[in-house]
Amino acid sequence: MKPSPLRFLNPRRSRLTAICLLAILALLACTPHIRAAADVDSYALAPNDLLDIKVFQEDDLHSNPRVSTKGTITFPLIGVVTVAGLTPQEAANAIRAALAKDYIKNPQVTLVVQEYSKRRVTVLGEVQKPGTYDMPDRDKITLLDAIAMAGGYTRIADPSKIALKRKVEGQEKVLKFNAKEMAKNVRTATFEVQPNDIVTVGESIF
Repeated sequence: MKPSPLRFLNPRRSRLTAICLLAILALLACTPHIRAAADVDSYALAPNDLLDIKVFQEDDLHSNPRVSTKGTITFPLIGVVTVAGLTPQEAANAIRAALAKDYIKNPQVTLVVQEYSKRRVTVLGEVQKPGTYDMPDRDKITLLDAIAMAGGYTRIADPSKIALKRKVEGQEKVLKFNAKEMAKNVRTATFEVQPNDIVTVGESIF
């Protein structure tokens, strides 16, 4: 009778191999969460984000404010705080500093985004699928990306005639682009659209 190959395995080596495999699997399982955490850490707070803010051992200060269109929140004791454009950690630091100044000694503040605001861009004119599209929560998209989201150009589109409407400090501004030239230039090809921008692709004149 042929001896089982299992008889020749070193038990200590087998245990070591198993431990190594488990460690590798654990690392692989954690990697997506590490990447996601890094994305969240670099996210810039925006109007309409819903926040969850806690101060350690100060239950009365637990708050769930929504960022206003002006980029501010109202927090107990300290009032209005501008948070738009800050990362969650930077916003927590701003609240911590304001509380420490006049109210609480060495406050420990945590701030997380409970609900991200809907970020949308509208693409009209000579594109295959005109409409309004959701932008990724934490990713930036370029003008050319936005046109691609709308299915790309129609047969009669003129990529050199692109207009982008954007509100800046309450005033509507119109920017003109030549996508033919943009595609050839690394600097201009990365022009980013912002939430609520309206992109219109013009028509060729034959």
